[in-house]
Amino acid sequence: MVDRIQKRRRVYNVPGHVHYLTYSCNDRLPLLSKDRTRDWVIETVRTAHARHAFDLYAYVIMPEHVHLALRPRWPGDDVSRILYDLKRPVSVKAKRWLQQTGEAEWLRRLSARHGQRKVFHFWQPGGGYDKNVWQERAITEIIDYIHANPVRRGLVERPTDWPWSSARYWAGMGQVLLEMDPVPV
Repeated sequence: MVDRIQKRRRVYNVPGHVHYLTYSCNDRLPLLSKDRTRDWVIETVRTAHARHAFDLYAYVIMPEHVHLALRPRWPGDDVSRILYDLKRPVSVKAKRWLQQTGEAEWLRRLSARHGQRKVFHFWQPGGGYDKNVWQERAITEIIDYIHANPVRRGLVERPTDWPWSSARYWAGMGQVLLEMDPVPV
């Protein structure tokens, strides 16, 4: 078990700004390579979307990280709280699943000492990446960038071939995992 230093991240909660968020699995491990864990992320995004009433413009779930483009609807909404509600439930479900299936080695590998406490880390400690976006052109570029992730990695030929993203929604294809909100013009 290794002691880890938690990185600090600057967050600018500017009303009206879109946040381009990236958060990664602990040690960039491919913990999101199974449908089970990707389903947990989808369920958690759906729940956080309803709870925090943010506009969701794009997402992609890669084997070791998640990208989202969202905009809090209410001035004063804290992106850090939204991110907490996106990450924590997945971590809790993963830990519970590892305990129930007897995966002691993975429990050990994903745990770290914080003083006297042993803490489970499904996600990389720290806040991840958060970029404020306010220009319409930049928003559409980020959405395209998010959707192209699986193509750049060689996982699929076209963004719409990857079911774990919003590319199919924006292409007008049926059977999408999450509904998106209209992008501001």
